[in-house]
Amino acid sequence: MKHVFLKHYFPETCVEREAGEGEKIFPLAISNYSFVISNSFLPYLSSMYLKSIVLRPLLSLSLLLSLSLSLSLSSQSIELFNPSFEEEPQDATTPQGWTACKEGTTPDILPGFWGVYTMPSDGETYLGLITRLNNTWESIGQRLTAPLLKGTCYDWSLDLAHSETYSGYNGPIHLRVWISKLKCQKDQLIYESPLIEHQDWKTYKVKFVPNDEYRYILLEAFHSEAPFQYQGNILVDRLREIRICERT
Repeated sequence: MKHVFLKHYFPETCVEREAGEGEKIFPLAISNYSFVISNSFLPYLSSMYLKSIVLRPLLSLSLLLSLSLSLSLSSQSIELFNPSFEEEPQDATTPQGWTACKEGTTPDILPGFWGVYTMPSDGETYLGLITRLNNTWESIGQRLTAPLLKGTCYDWSLDLAHSETYSGYNGPIHLRVWISKLKCQKDQLIYESPLIEHQDWKTYKVKFVPNDEYRYILLEAFHSEAPFQYQGNILVDRLREIRICERT
């Protein structure tokens, strides 16, 4: 049972805490809360008035709790760890907080390597992923701080760019984003970018509804489903919080 301490006798001054010594508990029949009033304050209250201050706030308290829960859910967001891939620039290095999800994945923390000197969209560094001629590509992922709920609408956005000089991996490619129940698994595709050919950073917005409850996200460099691919690159930065949205 949770208790609400009535500082004086105005419901708006209530704060949540446990009852202590020298305090009297007044349970609320239609709520999981009760009022706690100091014994030293009781002599100033008639039994009729005490009854009124316990009963009158019931509806208001119930509405307040429902509104608070509703606002809490509507403002819920899921933050990604190291969303701008901040680390000392290095080649063939997976950023802190992320996991390489495909054999041969050696992402780069840029700028400063392989002829890539594009300035970051956010912070000091960003991520570079490539595709290869032998039909292999790079992908990284991480476990989310909270699960994505089935049937819930989410808004998200990220910044993408392309480098014309990436040590020969210079073709424009796509980025695909997956969510899953297990690490590095691909259960649901939630986004596939257009072919990224621009060298300046652009923000891409994503809206999706999970078809199940998922806890992992995966970013994948992608060209096509054909068995032959070319050498290409995509730059990724500034992954925003994943926020609950309203369906339209």
